[in-house]
Amino acid sequence: MRRVTGPTDRVIVVGAGLGGLSCALHLAAAGRQVTVIEREAVPGGRAGRLSVDGYEFDTGPTVLTMPELIAEPLAAVGEKLSDWLELTPLSPAYRAYYPDGSTLDVRTDTVEMAAEISRVCGPREADGYLRFVDYARRLWQLERDNFIDRNLDTPLDLLNLSLVKLLGMGGFRRLQPKINQFFRDPRTQRIFSFQAMYAGLAPHDALAIYAVIAYLDSVAGVYFPRGGMHAVPKALAGAAEKHGVEFRYGTTVASVETSGGRATGVITENGERIAADVVVLNPDLPVAYRDLLPPAARPRKLRYSPSCVVLHLGSDRAYSKIAHHNIHFGTAWKGTFDEVIRRGLLMSDPSLLVTNPTHTDPSAAPAGKQTYYVLAPAPNLDVAPLAWRDGLGRRYADELLRVLEQRGYVGFRDGVQVERIITPVDWAEQGMAAGTPFAAAHTFAQTGPFRPGNLHPALPNVVFTGSGTQPGVGVPMVLISGKLAASRITGAAQQSGQLTGRPA
Repeated sequence: MRRVTGPTDRVIVVGAGLGGLSCALHLAAAGRQVTVIEREAVPGGRAGRLSVDGYEFDTGPTVLTMPELIAEPLAAVGEKLSDWLELTPLSPAYRAYYPDGSTLDVRTDTVEMAAEISRVCGPREADGYLRFVDYARRLWQLERDNFIDRNLDTPLDLLNLSLVKLLGMGGFRRLQPKINQFFRDPRTQRIFSFQAMYAGLAPHDALAIYAVIAYLDSVAGVYFPRGGMHAVPKALAGAAEKHGVEFRYGTTVASVETSGGRATGVITENGERIAADVVVLNPDLPVAYRDLLPPAARPRKLRYSPSCVVLHLGSDRAYSKIAHHNIHFGTAWKGTFDEVIRRGLLMSDPSLLVTNPTHTDPSAAPAGKQTYYVLAPAPNLDVAPLAWRDGLGRRYADELLRVLEQRGYVGFRDGVQVERIITPVDWAEQGMAAGTPFAAAHTFAQTGPFRPGNLHPALPNVVFTGSGTQPGVGVPMVLISGKLAASRITGAAQQSGQLTGRPA
């Protein structure tokens, strides 16, 4: 494994996102002097918090899986997860709504889930589900130990017996045909393949290795942290500060200072120089290259994941039949992905995620009120630089509210008391390349050792963490990326098998 050369005693981490916080904790555990510089007044990065008139909204991810990966950086400094976070398992993890009027509750317990699938889709489909769980669990264990939880420098690092096993499992075939080997009902096919969108691809384009996302999402369990997802970075930052990490909030880094082919520190917007032996960059990787580093050795042009439009809604309307997380599928399927990813169009028949945090945590809203988070996939700005600032955001929000009312949220629009509309332009203004919070798509050419590396190719003491580098997108992967970045600095041996999924 390549590692940072030269002294590594003083480390600056730019950005207090989940990757940066995970890295800081692992570095503190290894005895490094760590300073985290964050432009906002609080930690979190994309996992931020919005407070409006007593309503509390998570501004980034809303789905939490694999809490073991939060426990790991905490354990590195001798802390227990339970002392920092209160986690509630969600059952169902999701409630899926289909155009034919049927619903399917996604449950973590495999016996309960098999019974649910049998009730909705028949016993043959339930048998396929049990075979899928066995397949996806084996796939996760194989990928986790040998490909995800490792720093990969070249494609040669993939050459081991596990790669042969992965090939034998059909991991490099397309995801949708693989899913169809287990499921014949379009409803189950959708609920166990839509997660490909997290990887920036349609299920019929993604590799079957990404069935592990459905495993983490639908089998290993979904949790809700008390206080919302923003409670996760708050916990990690609190533990890091307790163990000697210095935090400088409200401070924006303007550039990385270099001399003699190495980083020597950072320069803040107000001209302050802060010296360091190593600089870790947590901003979106292409933006970090563009805005903070010398122009040499920038990564190749990347293909980005779709973006999304998010509505943060405070409401006086409650709906007794919904769950914490709700997926509303439109009639279109393959065509929907083609519209968003290839053709640069807004969905003509939207599939939507509706999260209702007050379903689990009433304190997220004033007494008797509700918070809703509505997510609609949308083209990124590279594919379609749509005129979001010229009224499109408002018009599309109105369209989404109309669709939800058609799908059972009676009087939804009239109940809205607080509203914030987030479009791809807003993501871009927050520092996300191509206006997407989902980073570079996980095409074959942007996966594993082919994804932009976490060690700068020309500055041997500049390291990257976050979704733009290895292993990739999503809260679990970003937390792992922090550990991998730290190991580049400390030279710590990578240990397979540390990450264990909760038995289903």
